[in-house]
Amino acid sequence: MTKSTMTPEEKELQIRWMGKVRYRDALAVQQAINKYERGDYLLLLEHHPVYTMGIRASLENLKTAPEAIGAELEEANRGGDITFHGPGQLVGYPLLKLEGKRGGGMADTAAYVHEIENLLIETCKDLGIEDTGRIERYPGVWVNPNGPEPRKIAAIGVRLNKARTMHGFALNVNPDMAFYDHIVPCGITEYGVTSLEKEGIDTTMKEVVDLVSEKAEKLWSQSKAIRADVLWGHETNGDKTLTQIDIDQTGKRRKPEWMKVKLETGPEYRRLKKLMEEKQLVTVCEEAGCPNIFDCWNDGTATFMIGGERCTRACGFCLVDTRKPNPLDIHEPRRVAAAVSEMGLRHAVVTSVARDDLKDGGAEHFAITINMIRETNPETKIEVLIPDFKGDPESLNTIFEAQPDVLNHNIETVPRLQRQVRPSAGYARSLSVLARANKANLITKTSLIVGLGEQESEIDECLVDLAAIGCDIVTIGQYLRPSPQHLPIKAWVNPSAFKRWKKIGENLGISHVEASPLTRSSYHARQALESTSSMPVSIGRPQLELLLADS
Repeated sequence: MTKSTMTPEEKELQIRWMGKVRYRDALAVQQAINKYERGDYLLLLEHHPVYTMGIRASLENLKTAPEAIGAELEEANRGGDITFHGPGQLVGYPLLKLEGKRGGGMADTAAYVHEIENLLIETCKDLGIEDTGRIERYPGVWVNPNGPEPRKIAAIGVRLNKARTMHGFALNVNPDMAFYDHIVPCGITEYGVTSLEKEGIDTTMKEVVDLVSEKAEKLWSQSKAIRADVLWGHETNGDKTLTQIDIDQTGKRRKPEWMKVKLETGPEYRRLKKLMEEKQLVTVCEEAGCPNIFDCWNDGTATFMIGGERCTRACGFCLVDTRKPNPLDIHEPRRVAAAVSEMGLRHAVVTSVARDDLKDGGAEHFAITINMIRETNPETKIEVLIPDFKGDPESLNTIFEAQPDVLNHNIETVPRLQRQVRPSAGYARSLSVLARANKANLITKTSLIVGLGEQESEIDECLVDLAAIGCDIVTIGQYLRPSPQHLPIKAWVNPSAFKRWKKIGENLGISHVEASPLTRSSYHARQALESTSSMPVSIGRPQLELLLADS
């Protein structure tokens, strides 16, 4: 067993470099990880420009409307006043169970803050700033703390709930310091702020992340930490594969026997195809070239694609048309509901293309379709496979309030390959969509495609993350290249690997893992729901919560 196939009881620290992440997305992921307590994490990232207000924050310390300078404003359930986060600042969120500590008093909280301060002080010194330390009444890390001009280089704001930590630290590497001119940082008027760059330190974000990760592993992990990164800007997507692709004598890539699908256009398949044409409906089965179309349609099931057949994103693996979308068809939801009735479906799957051209991303169209199916087919279970809606809370809540039986959002691939596989989406955002759905008490589901150049251990790490946020159902299948213009197949993954991932995922606490070479997101969707335990129930948390630090 590799390190990344750990069980929840083992205490390796999971370190994730997540790139640029909106504050609200990172908060949703934090909350989900702490809800299920399936391991210790250190999330490392940069935020898009945002001002965050701690529970003691005063609006008097906000000098300029954030939207006027291209920033957001968010409330944070941590200690402290107002601070800034943005590109060029390393934000770290340790999500830890503090072993041997009760988390029941200010002494425990102060000791934990001092651990973070020590980590950052050592990091700054390793990078060349020797005169770095504390100012007793102001938590955080300071340059020249005992001199005439102390200046803050790192802010700390935490929350403890029965020895479980949340929020963390922000170290200024090379952010745009002008953003600090529009606030009273941390409510501190007598001292200024600084950065590594401002102090004359020439370094990169990756070098700082590597240093912090190394020190966090020594401080918080009982063994070697497990680290996974989204792609760094200067890197290329490597060619590390799971299995060698067979090449025949003509130089073509040969498909293994387990990937060959028998053509079975039986009477039920032909009936459903005719029904779809009559009702002018689009199925993802056809649009995505799904290898299970004959199996599923002959079994009387199908996945409906609403919102048209043209997508506003151009993912490297997807066959869907990317020309300019047409306006929404307001009659489409009723036609889908009628088709569900005529097909006699017990479980209907509804998905859509990404519609970033619409204000709500098509969320209301989803909700109307859900309601129409439920109205005409009250016994039918409804699963939706949604895009990320750019993480917009209102759009997501529109769908959550329609209460689908399963909320599916596909994470698709490992962190390292996200930018190449789906450049308009993100690993952290997808985790946050699933986390928010979980918080809304929906059964959650996601899918991974393999054979794009990932390592086997990277899929293990994805399963660890999905278990950590409470995802209920995961499907894993082999990538099939839809055309020569799409991403190449880097590997035909052996069926034994899928069996292994199924076992790993379920051992980690994922209720159902459907994994095989020909598995697709909606394959055996009804069976997956039926085998999944009842809807998630919020885990009771102790009432005492401690907050410390400025911001």
